[in-house]
Amino acid sequence: MIGNMLHREEWEAFEIEHLGAWAMLSASSRGRRYQEAEHPFRTCFQRDRDRIVHCSSFRRLEYKTQVFVNHEGDHYRTRLTHTLEASQISRTIARALRLNEDLTEALALAHDLGHTPFGHAGEEAMRDLMRDHGGFEHNRQSLRILEVIERRYPEFPGLNLTWEVREGVIKHSPGHEKLADSEYEPEKSPCIESQVIDFADEIAYITHDVDDGLASGMLEPDSLASVRLWADTREGLNKRMTTTTDEQIVIYQTVRGLINSLTTDLIQETSRQLHKHAASIEDVRNHPARLVAFSDEMLAKKDELKSRLFEKLYHHYRVIRMGNKARRILTDLFQTYVANPMQLPPNIQSRQDDEGLHRAICDYLAGMTDRYALDEHKRLFDPHERV
Repeated sequence: MIGNMLHREEWEAFEIEHLGAWAMLSASSRGRRYQEAEHPFRTCFQRDRDRIVHCSSFRRLEYKTQVFVNHEGDHYRTRLTHTLEASQISRTIARALRLNEDLTEALALAHDLGHTPFGHAGEEAMRDLMRDHGGFEHNRQSLRILEVIERRYPEFPGLNLTWEVREGVIKHSPGHEKLADSEYEPEKSPCIESQVIDFADEIAYITHDVDDGLASGMLEPDSLASVRLWADTREGLNKRMTTTTDEQIVIYQTVRGLINSLTTDLIQETSRQLHKHAASIEDVRNHPARLVAFSDEMLAKKDELKSRLFEKLYHHYRVIRMGNKARRILTDLFQTYVANPMQLPPNIQSRQDDEGLHRAICDYLAGMTDRYALDEHKRLFDPHERV
């Protein structure tokens, strides 16, 4: 350290001394596809995190649906707030397990970039529309955004992130290794930091969908009473909280307790797995199963809560209506653009030769926010709307 400045090399040395043997070290990165000089103060993964935060696709997450379409209310989660919440949980896990927190954060911030507007209904619609044209899958689309679609540098397409971040994006979900090109070693497991993301994502969306579902009135508190994880958390909370009867505070504290229980169990079980199976990062990559895990008891409780959400919230008639509306909007737009590509903006038309018409349209639609897709649908189909 010179004066009060911490240089990149000193931070890399700190990682070597303090991170676990299973952690991915910044100094051991395989580097970027296009060579760039290192930054004097930031490690490679810190730079990747910052590039993701500053890209256009990240900003558009603010107006992409999690469960509730944006105009349904101002207080429901969006893809952006969900991403930030998943990032916070992943950082807690990474720090407790002595992982590379910067790599974990970069992966958490990038993991949902490839989602379409209108949440899972939008992805299902896009998957159907692209079935005969190369398919659609949001992890692959996230990687495509990072490698091709984002245009911010004159020397190369994409954001030119490190190999580890790109590999982690395409492989973070269990079973998705097969989606990876040979460059990303589909026969191997991803680093622990990547494995953490899928669990942090699940903890975030399950607990916060409970919160949003209750706030919307689509999920009734009584429907959760028999769910063990919810009941256990409420019981512990009732013993500690004797100063308020405000139901909103009780719900908030219960959701907070759910996050804490799930995260704590994940840290403890994963620590056991790592100490048993991983003396190095190569042990992680070569292990036939993922090492990030819940305990068997917590896994059963988590799955019970998740099943109740599918039964009572995700299949609620209002959510089904929103989903069907989303599919109609994206299908109308896709078919209209295919029938007459001259209706596409010039910058999208210009990509047809390189990407093919259907892929160029897919990229355009997948990048839309809910609000933009709704407005575009009005412009094309409402005779009274200005084009």
